[in-house]
Amino acid sequence: MKTKAKKTPPLFASEAQERAFWESHDSTEYLDWSAASQVVLPNLKPTTKTISLRLPAHLLDNIKTVANARDVPYQSLIKIWLQEKVVHP
Repeated sequence: MKTKAKKTPPLFASEAQERAFWESHDSTEYLDWSAASQVVLPNLKPTTKTISLRLPAHLLDNIKTVANARDVPYQSLIKIWLQEKVVHP
């Protein structure tokens, strides 16, 4: 069985033009998603955002002590603990 030929997407002068195009067009008109394969990108790091968190000095000292015993940076340990406690919907 032959499948219908897909359209060729237009060429864009800027990323903003391309973004606007894809916000208003369905990609299935241009791509055959049934032939797509999953890709793993192991070297990508999640986007992070810096925050300010005020902690009592004794609590931070205790966290640093635990982190030192586990040979982990204390900020990484805090992130691990937060991730373990966050419930995803």
